[in-house]
Amino acid sequence: MMNEHVVQAHRLEGRTAIVTGASRGIGLAVARRLVAEGARVCITARKPEPLREAAQQFPEGSVIAMAGKADDPVHRREVLDMVARSFGRLDILVNNAGINPVYGPLMGLDLDAARKITEVNLFATLAWVQDAYHHEGLGLAERGGSVINLSSVTGQTPSTGLGFYGISKAAIAHLTRTLAVEMGPEIRVNAVAPAVVKTQFAKALYEGREKEVAAQYPLGRLGTPDDVAAAVAFLSSPDSDWITGQVLNLDGGLLAAGGTA
Repeated sequence: MMNEHVVQAHRLEGRTAIVTGASRGIGLAVARRLVAEGARVCITARKPEPLREAAQQFPEGSVIAMAGKADDPVHRREVLDMVARSFGRLDILVNNAGINPVYGPLMGLDLDAARKITEVNLFATLAWVQDAYHHEGLGLAERGGSVINLSSVTGQTPSTGLGFYGISKAAIAHLTRTLAVEMGPEIRVNAVAPAVVKTQFAKALYEGREKEVAAQYPLGRLGTPDDVAAAVAFLSSPDSDWITGQVLNLDGGLLAAGGTA
């Protein structure tokens, strides 16, 4: 459900987006916000059934869905082909899919897990941008496309137990800035970097101690998926037409207060 954020109903009218990792949490909230502002959206996620249930929540004709792994090149091609057939264009790419299957110090890190994190969080993000850029039927560059990547405040300051996840998200921040330089002026590339957001993905970071965790934030609360969705919608819209290469912290003031996620 949309919270108190003001939705600009027609800001994204006529535009088409892909949102990865969109069966729940931040990705689903982003898709909802983009649709509420007038966009048509393709949502993707790894598991078919949760993705199907997510797609059923949208107005008819506003969303298409395809299940698959973000780091699978066949899946990416099938998604882009489906968007070309269904919508005929692509204006917005939101790289939200990410994983963190490990928790603990780097000295105990399973390197196979580190490789998988890198494959999904970093390489797949770049691959989605490459594939969308080169797809002949979509013309991402022709219409002034916008790419928004999901980074994290853990990529800016070390967070206990989240070391390699943070490393992957630091790489996303630099990837974003590099792509912005290379892809302008036709395509804008930005990122959002949330702190702890109340999702299933981040539950272990606050469950059973939410008040204690929230007390570290100057704004006195944890983030919500809608907080992130509002920022992504802004960066997708004409209101941000002179913004590229930026990593927008969405942290309730946490980093300014010297905190860590």
